[in-house]
Amino acid sequence: MEFYKYQATGNDFIIIDNRDQQFLKDEKIIENLCDRRFGIGADGLILLEEHDTLDFKMVYYNSDGKGESMCGNGGRCIVAFAHFLDLFEDHTKFEAIDGDHQAEIINGIVKLKMIDVNEIFTDEDDFVINTGSPHYIKFTEDLEHFNVFNEGSKIRNSEKYHEQGINVNFVQILAADSLYVRTYERGVENETYSCGTGVTAAALPFINENKKIMVKTIGGNLTVYAEKVEKSFVNIWLEGPAKQVFKGKISI
Repeated sequence: MEFYKYQATGNDFIIIDNRDQQFLKDEKIIENLCDRRFGIGADGLILLEEHDTLDFKMVYYNSDGKGESMCGNGGRCIVAFAHFLDLFEDHTKFEAIDGDHQAEIINGIVKLKMIDVNEIFTDEDDFVINTGSPHYIKFTEDLEHFNVFNEGSKIRNSEKYHEQGINVNFVQILAADSLYVRTYERGVENETYSCGTGVTAAALPFINENKKIMVKTIGGNLTVYAEKVEKSFVNIWLEGPAKQVFKGKISI
């Protein structure tokens, strides 16, 4: 099987052109392919498939083989891959698990439109926001030395969130329009270098007069654009680099 490896601010994915429907969608196979010691190694696996009316369909799986959520950085990577396959020129529209998405690519920078967010929920002093995947937002200081794995695992596996799982984002405020975000991802069950839906969720509480939030992650910098309408957020875009790392063949 031929595969491609892409990364978006350090969030890395195996991407397969599955327009011929030859890939066996088996949870254990996907988990093994994503294994960093015994497989290719990735935070997730993405299939590009045919769509009747749009440019393509995105089918996403976490590294544990489960595919129940949207991935923002994965979405930007598959846009870059579809552009590499000449499926569109500058602008595209595709389907993902949470609905249709628009995107554009200019010089390797992918700008992806995310779903609208109707409301931000609170959990004591923290926030819970669904941006295509559920996210827990907790503000902290000195994030550089914070134990994201231990503290993120505690929240993700707490009685309240254990069954469905939740991604946990720790956020340090750098300025009124600038954040530093580190994320513990469900499905990966570890900290990832970046999380697109998590970065988007972390930025939304700061969208008032600001319509543009700069976000630093371990893997690089992202930009979130959005507009606030009463309690809702619309016209949400996630922007940043997405690059092909290599391609190869693997026997399953």
